[in-house]
Amino acid sequence: MTYLGAHLSSSRGFYKMGQAALAIGANTFQCFVRNPRGAKAKAIDPADLARLRELMAEHGFGPIVAHAPYIMNPCSRDEGIRDLAARMMSEDLALMEHLPGNYYNFHPGSHVGQGLETGCRQIADMLDRVVTPERRTMVLLETMAGKGSEIGGRFEELRMILDLASCGDRLGVCLDTCHVSDGGYDIAGDLDGVLTEFDRVIGLNRLKAVHINDSMNPVGSHKDRHALIGQGTIGGEAILRVISHPALRELPFILETPTDDAGHGEEIRRLRSALRP
Repeated sequence: MTYLGAHLSSSRGFYKMGQAALAIGANTFQCFVRNPRGAKAKAIDPADLARLRELMAEHGFGPIVAHAPYIMNPCSRDEGIRDLAARMMSEDLALMEHLPGNYYNFHPGSHVGQGLETGCRQIADMLDRVVTPERRTMVLLETMAGKGSEIGGRFEELRMILDLASCGDRLGVCLDTCHVSDGGYDIAGDLDGVLTEFDRVIGLNRLKAVHINDSMNPVGSHKDRHALIGQGTIGGEAILRVISHPALRELPFILETPTDDAGHGEEIRRLRSALRP
């Protein structure tokens, strides 16, 4: 089973997001559980979440991915911003308890001049505050493009966080194809080599989800500009190799390409068609 989906607007509610996913041919999806550029959380509606669970079971959905807000920076120089990050993640994970067995993905953050080791320690400290043993949601660190003081542009940086966090057994990784390419990993030209390096540094058993995005920029540009599948420097054939790779093909693949639901539906149809033997 190949799980293909897209990032959907959460303004419609969770059950309606499940319906929207089905309408575009998806069997997974990603969404924000609060305003992505603000701190306001969505109210928990247990009935709405229960209806989504039923729809997912009925239609054989793979794991879905909740995405943390962009403003969350657990390794900020400002203690107040770090505390806000911890509060937002804790609230979001409380909501995700109504959707057990799924994923919560976040950008590790930017250390803003404090240094890599300090930043990684702060991220690990936050995770240990909020990823408690009773949580039923795996938290995913996202691979990043490595722009500025952003943490996560190299696999070793994510490994450092995993090693520092005592809750490491409840943490995984989401690989973003645009980010890793912009970060300097040639997934278009040497996918097997990139996955071998990921396995050596982090372990493929930690890889739980994949963001499939083409890139507007060349390998190693550290820019993080997503492109439509087949319209960037990675290319459609390379993205297909990612989706069909034996080490990855059971994971949920999420489109974050710059288009709307109809455009994502067309990308999913093209990808599924190309995957057929």
